[in-house]
Amino acid sequence: MQARGSPRPRSTWHRCSLALTLASGLALACGPAPEEEAPRTAQSAAALSDAPQPTATTELVTNGTFGNGAVAPWWNNASTQVRVENGRLRVDVAGTANLWDAIIGQSGIPLVSGKAYTLSFKASASSNFTVRTTVQQESAPYTSVLTQQFSVTTTSQQFSFPFTSSLSTSQGQVTFQLGGRSAAATFFLDDISLTSTDGTTQPPPGGSGPIAMTSGFYVDPNTGAASWVRANGGDSRASRIQASIVSKPGARWFGNWSGDIGAAVSSYVSAADAADKLPVLVAYNIPGRDCGSHSAGGAGSPEAYRAWISAFATAIGNRPAIVIIEPDAVAQLDCLSNDSERQVRLGLLRYATEQLRDKAVNTWAYLDGGNAQWIAADTMAQRLDSAGVKNIRGFALNVSNFYTTAQSNTYGTSVSNALSSRYGYTKKFVVDTSRNGNGSNGEWCNPGGRKLGATSQVNTGTGAELLLWVKSVGESDGYCGIAPGAAAGQFSPDLAIRLIDGT
Repeated sequence: MQARGSPRPRSTWHRCSLALTLASGLALACGPAPEEEAPRTAQSAAALSDAPQPTATTELVTNGTFGNGAVAPWWNNASTQVRVENGRLRVDVAGTANLWDAIIGQSGIPLVSGKAYTLSFKASASSNFTVRTTVQQESAPYTSVLTQQFSVTTTSQQFSFPFTSSLSTSQGQVTFQLGGRSAAATFFLDDISLTSTDGTTQPPPGGSGPIAMTSGFYVDPNTGAASWVRANGGDSRASRIQASIVSKPGARWFGNWSGDIGAAVSSYVSAADAADKLPVLVAYNIPGRDCGSHSAGGAGSPEAYRAWISAFATAIGNRPAIVIIEPDAVAQLDCLSNDSERQVRLGLLRYATEQLRDKAVNTWAYLDGGNAQWIAADTMAQRLDSAGVKNIRGFALNVSNFYTTAQSNTYGTSVSNALSSRYGYTKKFVVDTSRNGNGSNGEWCNPGGRKLGATSQVNTGTGAELLLWVKSVGESDGYCGIAPGAAAGQFSPDLAIRLIDGT
C-alpha cells in the first residue's frame, strides 16, 4: 500500500493553468482581506503556537477585559452596535454581504518589524459564526501582518494566533470583521490581548503547536512489524525488530483499505490523545494513486475523494496531529494523461488542504513534495502552490525514499525559497528519515544496503522542522528488489533486519 513510483524524468510541464488569483498580501480596513495563510475554526483552549520562546512581554491592547464597563477605545462601524454586557463586549451585527462590512477594532497600536506577537481572545456568538481578525496598518496601504479566519459557536472558546510582524509602524490596528451573514446575529469578545515578545525569535527547543500540546510522538501498536513480533515471539529476529522498529514512533497510513475512514481516524487519534502523544497520519487515497503502479488504487471518483478527506479531517477535530497529504500525488502529475486530469487532481489536493485547515484545527499538515532528485525545486514550488500548500503548515519530503536528510534539507530550502520569490511566502517542511541512514543508491523499490535513519523528532537545527518515520518500516515497496515475494505494504522480517543492519 505504500510502494513508491520510480522517479520519472523532470517534467517539461511546469504548472497547470488554474483560474486562481494570488493574494496580494494587503488587508483593507474597508475591503476584503487577503487569502489567509492558515485559517482556523473552533480552537480548543490549548493555543496553536508558533511563537518564540518568550523572555518578556508587553501588552499593546487597551481595555481588553472590559472590566470597567466601558467600550472605548474599541471602535465600530454602522453595521455593528457595541456595549459591555456581563463583563464582556457584546457586538450586535446587522446582516451584510461581506465580512468587512461589519467591523470593530482598536487603533494606535505600535508594531516593530521582525518582532514576535500573539493575538489572543475569548469569543462566542448567538449561533455558529465565521469571523476574520487582522493586525494591520490603520491607513493606506493597510498592510496586514496577521489575517486569520476562524469560527465560533455558542460556547466561549480561547483563540490564540502568534505571528511575526513584517513592518514597523506606530499606527497599527486590531480588527474583527463580522459581516457576511444575511441575518442579524450577536458576537461576544473578552480577554483580548496583543502581546509583543522581547528577545529571541527562534522557536523554543520543545517545539510548538501540536508539539507543545503533547509529550512526544505516538508509537502505533498495530504496525505490520508489531503484529509480526506478537505472532512470532520465538523467532530469533523478533527481539531486534521490537527494539529497533516496533518501539519507535512512526506514521499510520489511511486509504481505501481503512473502511469507515471517520471511525478509523477517530479511533487512532483518540488512542494517541489518551496517551498524551502526537500521532502522525498519512492520507493516501487520491484517485489514480501511484499512477497504477505497485500502490495503485485510491478513491473511485473526485466526489468520493472529497467525501473521504472531509471525513478524515472531521475525525481529527481539535485533537493534535501531524498529517502527510497524499504521497507522490504532486510529483506524479506528469503521469496523468492531460491537463484536465491534472487540474482535477490539483483541485482535490487544494480541497484536502482546506478541509484539514478548517476542520483539524490543531493539526500541522504537510503536502507531499516528492524527493530531492525528482522534480526541480522551482517546478515543485509552482505545483505545491497550485495544490494549496499556502493553506497548511508546509510540505513533506523523501516519503518512503532514501535520500539523506542533508540532501532533503538542501532541496526543501530551495523549494521554500522558490515559494518566496514567486508567491511571497515560505513554508516549513518535514523529512521522512525512516530508511535514509545510508542514503540512496538510485534504486527505489526494496533496494539492498539501506538503513534506518534518525527516529522521529523535533529538529532544532536548520532545515526540516520535523524528522519523521513516515514509511512503515519493514513493509515492502512491492514485488521487487530484495523482497520479490512481498506485496506492497506487506511486512517482511528479512527487510526489517536488513534495514537494522544496513545490508
